[in-house]
Amino acid sequence: MEVTLSRANIDNAKEIHSMQVEAFKELLEKYQDFDTNPGNESVERVEARLKQDFTFYYFICVGQQKVGAIRIVDQKEVGSNKRISPLFILPEFQGKGIAQEAIRLCEELHGKGNWELDTILQEPKNCHLYEKMGYRQTGKTEVTNERLTLIFYEKKEADKV
Repeated sequence: MEVTLSRANIDNAKEIHSMQVEAFKELLEKYQDFDTNPGNESVERVEARLKQDFTFYYFICVGQQKVGAIRIVDQKEVGSNKRISPLFILPEFQGKGIAQEAIRLCEELHGKGNWELDTILQEPKNCHLYEKMGYRQTGKTEVTNERLTLIFYEKKEADKV
Protein backbone atom coordinates (compact mmCIF):
# COMPACT_ATOMS: atom_id res chain seq x y z
CA MET A 1 0.00 0.00 0.00
CA GLU A 2 1.65 3.19 -1.18
CA VAL A 3 0.98 6.28 0.91
CA THR A 4 1.59 9.67 -0.68
CA LEU A 5 0.98 13.28 0.27
CA SER A 6 -0.78 15.81 -1.92
CA ARG A 7 -0.51 19.49 -0.99
CA ALA A 8 -3.88 21.08 -0.30
CA ASN A 9 -4.84 24.70 -0.93
CA ILE A 10 -7.64 27.10 -0.04
CA ASP A 11 -9.93 25.49 -2.62
CA ASN A 12 -9.76 22.26 -0.56
CA ALA A 13 -11.01 23.83 2.70
CA LYS A 14 -14.51 22.31 2.58
CA GLU A 15 -13.16 18.87 1.69
CA ILE A 16 -10.59 18.97 4.51
CA HIS A 17 -13.25 20.19 6.93
CA SER A 18 -15.66 17.42 5.95
CA MET A 19 -12.99 14.73 6.38
CA GLN A 20 -11.85 16.26 9.69
CA VAL A 21 -15.41 16.24 11.08
CA GLU A 22 -15.82 12.58 10.10
CA ALA A 23 -12.43 11.52 11.45
CA PHE A 24 -12.84 13.24 14.84
CA LYS A 25 -16.57 12.52 15.36
CA GLU A 26 -16.07 9.51 17.65
CA LEU A 27 -13.49 11.31 19.83
CA LEU A 28 -15.72 14.40 20.07
CA GLU A 29 -18.64 12.27 21.25
CA LYS A 30 -16.42 10.38 23.70
CA TYR A 31 -14.62 13.35 25.28
CA GLN A 32 -17.08 16.23 24.70
CA ASP A 33 -14.12 18.57 24.09
CA PHE A 34 -16.10 21.02 22.00
CA ASP A 35 -13.59 23.89 22.32
CA THR A 36 -10.49 21.94 21.28
CA ASN A 37 -11.57 19.04 19.06
CA PRO A 38 -10.83 19.58 15.35
CA GLY A 39 -14.11 17.80 14.58
CA ASN A 40 -15.97 20.77 16.03
CA GLU A 41 -14.08 23.47 14.12
CA SER A 42 -15.76 25.60 11.50
CA VAL A 43 -14.83 25.50 7.83
CA GLU A 44 -13.79 29.15 8.29
CA ARG A 45 -11.14 28.03 10.80
CA VAL A 46 -9.74 25.57 8.26
CA GLU A 47 -9.76 28.30 5.60
CA ALA A 48 -7.93 30.70 7.93
CA ARG A 49 -5.22 28.10 8.56
CA LEU A 50 -4.86 27.41 4.84
CA LYS A 51 -4.18 31.12 4.31
CA GLN A 52 -1.29 31.13 6.80
CA ASP A 53 2.16 31.37 5.18
CA PHE A 54 3.53 28.86 7.70
CA THR A 55 0.77 26.24 7.31
CA PHE A 56 1.13 23.26 5.01
CA TYR A 57 -1.89 21.00 4.64
CA TYR A 58 -1.45 17.69 2.87
CA PHE A 59 -4.03 15.13 1.90
CA ILE A 60 -2.87 11.66 2.87
CA CYS A 61 -3.55 9.38 -0.08
CA VAL A 62 -3.52 5.65 -0.64
CA GLY A 63 -3.37 5.21 -4.37
CA GLN A 64 -5.69 7.88 -5.74
CA GLN A 65 -7.94 7.87 -2.66
CA LYS A 66 -7.76 10.62 -0.02
CA VAL A 67 -7.87 8.85 3.34
CA GLY A 68 -6.93 11.70 5.69
CA ALA A 69 -4.94 14.88 6.05
CA ILE A 70 -2.13 16.39 8.07
CA ARG A 71 -1.34 20.00 8.84
CA ILE A 72 2.25 21.04 9.40
CA VAL A 73 3.06 24.37 10.99
CA ASP A 74 6.55 25.28 9.80
CA GLN A 75 7.86 28.78 10.42
CA LYS A 76 11.00 27.88 8.42
CA GLU A 77 13.15 29.45 11.12
CA VAL A 78 16.34 27.81 12.32
CA GLY A 79 15.82 26.32 15.76
CA SER A 80 12.04 26.71 15.77
CA ASN A 81 9.90 23.63 16.15
CA LYS A 82 7.61 22.37 13.44
CA ARG A 83 4.19 21.25 14.64
CA ILE A 84 1.74 18.55 13.59
CA SER A 85 -1.79 19.79 14.25
CA PRO A 86 -4.00 18.05 13.32
CA LEU A 87 -3.33 14.64 11.78
CA PHE A 88 -6.32 12.49 10.94
CA ILE A 89 -7.17 9.33 9.08
CA LEU A 90 -10.75 8.46 8.14
CA PRO A 91 -12.11 5.72 10.45
CA GLU A 92 -12.22 2.94 7.85
CA PHE A 93 -8.49 3.41 7.11
CA GLN A 94 -7.21 3.66 10.70
CA GLY A 95 -4.89 1.03 12.14
CA LYS A 96 -3.14 0.28 8.84
CA GLY A 97 0.13 2.19 9.34
CA ILE A 98 -1.00 5.09 7.15
CA ALA A 99 -0.44 7.76 9.81
CA GLN A 100 3.11 6.48 10.45
CA GLU A 101 3.95 6.77 6.78
CA ALA A 102 2.38 10.25 6.55
CA ILE A 103 4.51 11.44 9.47
CA ARG A 104 7.64 9.95 7.90
CA LEU A 105 6.87 11.69 4.58
CA CYS A 106 6.28 15.03 6.33
CA GLU A 107 9.57 14.69 8.19
CA GLU A 108 11.30 14.10 4.84
CA LEU A 109 9.69 17.24 3.40
CA HIS A 110 10.15 19.54 6.39
CA GLY A 111 13.25 18.15 8.13
CA LYS A 112 13.84 15.34 10.59
CA GLY A 113 14.32 17.26 13.84
CA ASN A 114 12.56 19.83 15.99
CA TRP A 115 8.96 18.64 15.91
CA GLU A 116 6.17 19.00 18.45
CA LEU A 117 2.58 17.88 18.83
CA ASP A 118 -0.03 17.04 21.40
CA THR A 119 -2.51 14.22 21.62
CA ILE A 120 -5.07 12.74 23.98
CA LEU A 121 -3.47 11.05 26.98
CA GLN A 122 -6.49 8.74 27.32
CA GLU A 123 -5.96 7.36 23.77
CA PRO A 124 -3.08 4.85 24.14
CA LYS A 125 -3.02 4.08 20.39
CA ASN A 126 -2.30 7.73 19.61
CA CYS A 127 0.45 7.90 22.24
CA HIS A 128 1.94 4.62 20.97
CA LEU A 129 1.98 5.90 17.37
CA TYR A 130 3.95 9.02 18.24
CA GLU A 131 6.32 7.23 20.61
CA LYS A 132 6.98 4.58 17.94
CA MET A 133 7.84 7.43 15.55
CA GLY A 134 10.47 8.76 17.97
CA TYR A 135 8.47 11.45 19.75
CA ARG A 136 9.15 11.87 23.46
CA GLN A 137 6.83 13.15 26.17
CA THR A 138 7.82 16.65 27.29
CA GLY A 139 6.25 16.26 30.73
CA LYS A 140 3.68 18.94 29.93
CA THR A 141 -0.01 18.04 30.13
CA GLU A 142 -3.13 20.16 29.90
CA VAL A 143 -6.47 19.13 31.34
CA THR A 144 -9.20 20.02 28.84
CA ASN A 145 -12.11 18.65 30.88
CA GLU A 146 -12.82 15.85 33.35
CA ARG A 147 -12.60 13.28 30.53
CA LEU A 148 -9.62 14.50 28.53
CA THR A 149 -6.02 15.49 29.13
CA LEU A 150 -3.69 16.59 26.36
CA ILE A 151 -0.13 15.27 26.51
CA PHE A 152 2.67 17.07 24.69
CA TYR A 153 5.44 15.46 22.65
CA GLU A 154 8.56 16.59 20.89
CA LYS A 155 11.14 15.08 18.59
CA LYS A 156 14.59 16.57 18.41
CA GLU A 157 17.24 15.82 15.79
CA ALA A 158 18.89 13.32 18.14
CA ASP A 159 15.58 11.45 18.62
CA LYS A 160 15.33 10.27 15.02
CA VAL A 161 14.05 6.73 14.58
